[in-house]
Amino acid sequence: MRKLIVEEWLSLDGFIADKEGNLDFFTTIDTSDVNKYSDHDQLKFLETIDAILLGRVTYELFVDFWPTATTGVEIIADRLNEIPKVVFSNSLTKAPWGKWPGARIINGDVVEAITKLKEEPGKDIVLWGSISLAQSLMQANLVDEYHLRICPVILGGGKPLFASIAEKINLTLLATKQYAPGTVLLHYQPAK
Repeated sequence: MRKLIVEEWLSLDGFIADKEGNLDFFTTIDTSDVNKYSDHDQLKFLETIDAILLGRVTYELFVDFWPTATTGVEIIADRLNEIPKVVFSNSLTKAPWGKWPGARIINGDVVEAITKLKEEPGKDIVLWGSISLAQSLMQANLVDEYHLRICPVILGGGKPLFASIAEKINLTLLATKQYAPGTVLLHYQPAK
């Protein structure tokens, strides 16, 4: 069965957006490091993925940038753009992706839809951003791994990733990696 991986950028105090709902806290970190945080590692990770899941809001943020990005600016651009995407939305009727194939739209019961996706043959699946969708999948125990990129910033409030978790989820640490600007990758799976 395919794994569902939730990958999120978080402040040190656990927020995915600041008090005004802005997501730019991780883009303001010094990117002078030639590794640009984790781009080379992210490119390797994307080779293990053959589906990207996005909620409507995250899709709208991504589609304004990624379809026109080039590998000269963003090393992961071509790989990210060629991977099939699924957008969960009850309002969109189409989800173009520039010159790349458009995203498939799924509406209705996300838990049922993602359960079916996980049962299909293929590589793993990643969910980026899409906090409401991520929280629904966490509550339904569908998340197989968490890739949490902790940024060296304390927001003091905002939108927490784990706000709606009804029951404790014990996790097992699989890996950690520190990147030069102070960003840390924490890779967990739910404890068995």
